[in-house]
Amino acid sequence: MIPRFILIGGFLGAGKSTTVARLAKHFTSQGLKVGIVTNDQTTDLVDTHSLRSQGFDVGEVAGACFCCSFNELTQTVDELTKAQLPDVIIAEPVGSCTDLVATVIRPLQSVYEMPLDIAPYGVILKPSHGLRILSGEQSGGFSPKAEYIFRKQIEEADFVIINRIDELAEDKVSRLADLIQQQYPGRRVIRMSAKTGQGFDAYVEFLKQQGQFGSRVMEVDYDIYAEGEAELGWLNCQFHFATNSAIALDALLTNLVSSLQSRLTTERAEIAHLKAIGMADGNYAVANSVSSFTDCELSLASRADVTRADVVVNARVAIDPSRLELIVREQIGATCKQFGGSATIDTLQSFRPGRPIPTHRIPVS
Repeated sequence: MIPRFILIGGFLGAGKSTTVARLAKHFTSQGLKVGIVTNDQTTDLVDTHSLRSQGFDVGEVAGACFCCSFNELTQTVDELTKAQLPDVIIAEPVGSCTDLVATVIRPLQSVYEMPLDIAPYGVILKPSHGLRILSGEQSGGFSPKAEYIFRKQIEEADFVIINRIDELAEDKVSRLADLIQQQYPGRRVIRMSAKTGQGFDAYVEFLKQQGQFGSRVMEVDYDIYAEGEAELGWLNCQFHFATNSAIALDALLTNLVSSLQSRLTTERAEIAHLKAIGMADGNYAVANSVSSFTDCELSLASRADVTRADVVVNARVAIDPSRLELIVREQIGATCKQFGGSATIDTLQSFRPGRPIPTHRIPVS
């Protein structure tokens, strides 16, 4: 059997990881073997830890996006197939990337030696950013260069998924769907909540389609693309929390993310993605914020009381990385002190992504 390869695109905070998990559970429940490949500009990715905690076979491509680490992507897929060939391979690229049809899908079809059954390429949309950007509102969102990436992601998609519909009034969901179809004719729009499962069946049915996908002609200005990515401060941090009296792991995570969100809001720093996972004695908790305009959410509850925990924080914010690092360090210290404990930072990387240089680029002819 040739593995079905599903690439799930979308901007930072769109809900790709939640979608990946729900999709993997769906296929696993059907008796299919699933392999997952996550992707980040550096190590210590919350999504990898979270998906592994749910029992999935996960490989990680770290250090650059799939397009710039194509050989690492294929090597990771090879590793996933060593023990047993997966029926389905789900790949989640970095959320600030675009041009994935020309740099990932088409090279997989023509360069990679393993045959793959490529599913339609879907891009997940975060409504809070989608509405502001596509309607031309200037009261929030990212700069025109980051907006360029967001729009290019939609342009190359076979179909678009409006996610988080449970968080948005129906009239706003309909307005966003209309804006997509007006500005990007021919894109099928699916309305879904990866969290609740609403609309998920329609998404799965669309993925079953057979045919030639990833064929949209798209020109990309890599200067604007690179500058758009570089506007985001990127931070991954891993620290160890310790206290003498047991505390609620879920509360520690939500307080940390909420305090970071509040502090970044006072700095007028737009949040693209803010996520933390806490791990202690086989217990896992995940808290996240997907924008400056939405509340912190506990997306995975542990319901555990702990005295020690390993915590990973991922932040993608429109702010200078050195300033982001200072804020994260301060809020980690303050939150741990609030819970009567202390933090020891094991690793921390803060930077701006470098210019994307694809391993292959095969434009649609």
